[in-house]
Amino acid sequence: MDNRSLPTKPKVAVIGSGFAGLSAACYLAKDGAEVTVYEKNPQIGGRARQLVTANGYSFDMGPSWYWMPGVFEQFFSDFGHKPADFYELSQLDPGFSIVFGQNDVMHIPSSNEELEEVFEDIERGSALKLRKFLEGAEFKYKVGMEKLVHKPGLSLTEFLDMDVIRGAFKLQLLQSFRTHVKKYFSHPKLIALMEFPILFLGATAKNTPALYSLMNYAGLSLGTWYPKGGFASVVGGMRTVAENLGVKFLVDEPVSGFEFSAGKIIGVNSKRYKLNFDGVVASADYHHVEDQLLGEALRNYPESYWNKRVLAPSSLIFYLGLTKKLDKLSHHTLFFDEELDVHAKEIYENPQWPSKPLFYACCPAKSDDSVAPIGHENIFMLMPLATELQDSEELRERYFELIMDRLETFCGEEVRSNIDYKKSYCINDFVQDYNSYKGNAYGLANTLMQTANLKPSLNNKKINNLFYAGQLTVPGPGVPPSIISGKLAAAQLNKSLEKKR
Repeated sequence: MDNRSLPTKPKVAVIGSGFAGLSAACYLAKDGAEVTVYEKNPQIGGRARQLVTANGYSFDMGPSWYWMPGVFEQFFSDFGHKPADFYELSQLDPGFSIVFGQNDVMHIPSSNEELEEVFEDIERGSALKLRKFLEGAEFKYKVGMEKLVHKPGLSLTEFLDMDVIRGAFKLQLLQSFRTHVKKYFSHPKLIALMEFPILFLGATAKNTPALYSLMNYAGLSLGTWYPKGGFASVVGGMRTVAENLGVKFLVDEPVSGFEFSAGKIIGVNSKRYKLNFDGVVASADYHHVEDQLLGEALRNYPESYWNKRVLAPSSLIFYLGLTKKLDKLSHHTLFFDEELDVHAKEIYENPQWPSKPLFYACCPAKSDDSVAPIGHENIFMLMPLATELQDSEELRERYFELIMDRLETFCGEEVRSNIDYKKSYCINDFVQDYNSYKGNAYGLANTLMQTANLKPSLNNKKINNLFYAGQLTVPGPGVPPSIISGKLAAAQLNKSLEKKR
């Protein structure tokens, strides 16, 4: 057989190895491309990197909530696998807990029947209302996660889908999330429970479409899950899929620029390499790619456009290793012992370091002995924060003391003297490690004017073989949307490559 008659595989570069980049790499390789992934950091995973300490602690550096398990199942199924081939998954019960005061904690059970009992104990008649609320949220989830998020957002004709058209009114794009919630519940604890996912979507509840009650269905009906070993296990599973398909990973290899010819990218320049490619998926920070790698003439959007975008929050994070267990904390504990509205306004409406912040504590050793020494606790503590604020060690320490005061008060015991590992992470780190636009942690806010086709386009309009993936384009922030984003970008690049074959 004459090997010269065989078609050559297109060579594709993927920039960034977060969930969007890993997903794009797998789908591109499956469809016949020779894929190389560039990662600027020494470890793959993007925001889902793992921090392993010398004294036996391991931390998920970013994502810690495993919601929407069907998206992970679908990804692995597309490659002939299931999540169990790579990691052990268990449902948490309680899924999470919310602290409203010293002796005032709401535990969210995994059982729907038990959840209705929790609601009924707080507000008479709310169990039936919860059932109706979640029925509507389930419809939005099925239309949103099974249809809308899988559309690349390149044309309005994508929405000529009868299920979407018939359900347009029920999706409640024009009603605010807060108005929707208050139609069902009046007790402030129940309102806080239903609104808490919105804090990370990029707007206050009054400015977020009621469509996003689909998040309540995801968290309350589908449950909160945990992959043993943390999200690093998920990253590892996706990497194995990629490598089995022939994907190559170049770590500690930041991309410094592209080479162009005839309206397309023909090469990628990085720290140690200068390689030729037929196409590129950029899952690195969208603004960074446009501003630093493309320049004014080839970018999709001017700087004025980006300055008008509404971003989801940044975060102040502390990774703590403790030489003892804290029995009062759940795997996921939300501290809502201050006003949600005040903190939300200090993120979105009047950006500043918060006066009385809410925060979140994650203790995965409650569910997994492998992530901390026996008898120890590894705590991931996160405080949502406005982007583009001054970030200094002094400010970080001020808020560390504030958070620890409240944590110790709630737990009823001294904690600080038991810390044998501590690391902080904030705005400057997001910029340094991920080239994150304005130091955001979660991407672009899911406001009405930044939904679906109104998000930054996943295709570059001036370069016919460059496509974008990740949390600043469709379908939006979060691990499941990022996985889908990589699939969408890969499909568009494949179409572009097929036209040239």
